[in-house]
Amino acid sequence: MKKIFYWILLLPFLAISQNGNDYMVFELGMLSPKLDKISQFESGLAAHNKKYHKDGQYGARVYWIGNGANTGKYQWVMGPLPWSAFDTRPEKEGHDEDWNSNVLPYMLPETDQVYMKFETGLSNFPKDFTINKLLVDYYDVKPFQGQKAMALLEKIKKVMTDKFPEETFGIYTNELPNSKDGNDIAFISFFEKSAWMGEDWKFADKYNEVHGAGSFDTFLKDWENVTQGKYSEIWHFEPELSGLSGMIKSADRQGN
Repeated sequence: MKKIFYWILLLPFLAISQNGNDYMVFELGMLSPKLDKISQFESGLAAHNKKYHKDGQYGARVYWIGNGANTGKYQWVMGPLPWSAFDTRPEKEGHDEDWNSNVLPYMLPETDQVYMKFETGLSNFPKDFTINKLLVDYYDVKPFQGQKAMALLEKIKKVMTDKFPEETFGIYTNELPNSKDGNDIAFISFFEKSAWMGEDWKFADKYNEVHGAGSFDTFLKDWENVTQGKYSEIWHFEPELSGLSGMIKSADRQGN
């Protein structure tokens, strides 16, 4: 009975994430260094990634969070890879010992582990590019509103690809969400220069051009009905701490 009740509680989120059998996920680990041990933390993290996470689906990138409650923390991101890959994850000799000896001692016990599904059909990677900065917008979806939220994102994707076809962005859904974190959906925009943040896209006008006069006001009301909050972070790619380079191939983000 307890297990059945658990699945009933999870249904609102399964409506978002489970719409494909062979899909790709990213493993995200938030790392909090001790303030007086940042140099040792970065040194150990860089060496670990370049030895154990330097290529393939187990390769990892590191980002520094530049605003909000998590300012100064780091996001360790591995993937994309299918869930099945975790069953055959290679246990390279000394991997855990290296982490425990050269990274973990310089961290605070403030961490978080998240698995985000890459929503290929809602994302746009029109060209190869090198990662620099990411605007990460997290949305908290109301219970039992996941399917409606995804349908609304399809309308956003239509506007973006019609009016801003060269913009690179990805939609990701939390595979193991809960009702308090507020990170059910992530809309990630990839950009090069901070000036991008100040551009006026006139998005409402473009939305109305694509979906009809007054449609953006309707969208805002519909979005308000299915979500209950948002928070945003800017991530800065840290190549010297990462195992992988910042190069992203468009072909690797299509059709997964």
